[in-house]
Amino acid sequence: MQSPRSLRSVRHLLCAALFGLFSCLGQAAPPNVVMILSDDQAWGDYGFMGHPTIQTPHLDRLSRESLTFRRGYVPSSLCCPSLASIITGQYPSRHRVVSNDPPLPQGMTQKEFLASGLFEEGRARMNAFMDAAPTLPKLLVQNGYMALQTGKWWQGNYAHGGFTHGMTVGSRHGDKGLDIGRKTMQPIKDFIDDAQTQGKPFMVWYAPMLPHDPHTPPERLLEKYRTKTPSIHIARYWAMVEWFDETCGELLQYLDDRKLSENTIIVYTSDNGWIQDPDKPRYAAKSKQSPYDGGLRSPMMVRWKGTIAPATEDTLAVSSLDFAPTLLKACGIPVPEQMQGIDLRDTAALRARTALHGECYTHNLVDFEQPASSLRWRWIVEGQQKLILPHAANEPEAVPELYDLLADPSEEHNLAEARPLEVERLRKIANARWKP
Repeated sequence: MQSPRSLRSVRHLLCAALFGLFSCLGQAAPPNVVMILSDDQAWGDYGFMGHPTIQTPHLDRLSRESLTFRRGYVPSSLCCPSLASIITGQYPSRHRVVSNDPPLPQGMTQKEFLASGLFEEGRARMNAFMDAAPTLPKLLVQNGYMALQTGKWWQGNYAHGGFTHGMTVGSRHGDKGLDIGRKTMQPIKDFIDDAQTQGKPFMVWYAPMLPHDPHTPPERLLEKYRTKTPSIHIARYWAMVEWFDETCGELLQYLDDRKLSENTIIVYTSDNGWIQDPDKPRYAAKSKQSPYDGGLRSPMMVRWKGTIAPATEDTLAVSSLDFAPTLLKACGIPVPEQMQGIDLRDTAALRARTALHGECYTHNLVDFEQPASSLRWRWIVEGQQKLILPHAANEPEAVPELYDLLADPSEEHNLAEARPLEVERLRKIANARWKP
């Protein structure tokens, strides 16, 4: 009987022969797709983004090899709707997965609700929204790909997203999928080997619950950062960021070892931001669940060795909605008209974009059939200006906020009262896009 190692060698030889056949026929082998999605990480918390302490050597390398956009934005600063937007290429108001959880019944605590049958019924209704949407894995699979889900996934079984393989089978946000990165990387390696054996292109969704809390990094990494800050909470978070980076390095190395890096497109972003509270194991204000850059901004990368020239772009703002259409076009697959992003390889389209928009919603849905009922804020970024528009039904005390992001990157000085004409100009642009 042959050893597993010798069987793998035979499989890789067969795979090489198959891809050689594509070349003989004058056809390029379809590119593989790997999506790396950080979970709750601030936009500046990377070596390549200039953090003075956190070390992220593997993501730094990925940035050097990628078309890197330093001013990327996700449309919503909450995990579930943000991930749904990435995979559908649509704003939350379009795909309708606007919140993390179903409506909270009157008189129930969130804990009681999560343990109830009403919660499962509500999640099933939310999962149906994903079933109805064109998603990146659905379209890739229709064109001969195998697709693997790992890590965070809110829409029940992985099949709701169109994946052929997956780790999550039905819980709120990941169940066994949450083992990826924190406990093992083997499911991804096995899947890649299986796709190679079958001679099929593959997609991997790598969305580990990292550096997301609980912040339980390996002790060796915690010791590294413990003396670099007086806050143990910040030290733990910093160590989690480096732990996540190490897992990215393991994935990138596996692609290198399997000689797959040249024909694999890798994209990277975070689902939303995180500013660590120094006094407790929670996020601080103006980060997760907020309309501020601390919750919305993330660097975004696209790497396709030998095909997309590495470059770093500081002036353009790009959206996580752009990943799905970019990847589909790169794979030679038509982009559905429902998708609202652009091809990040299209310089003319990037230059023509004048503004980015987004929508932030309540943690629990208010009404399944009326996405706008859950709205808290809309926002628009034009150049270095940002306008935040509160929705009175859910933010009755809030006022419009206008910021100069270049002069005031932490959004501390609201210029709305001083520049009312600019507020109205940007409001009109935002209202023209808004179709709840």
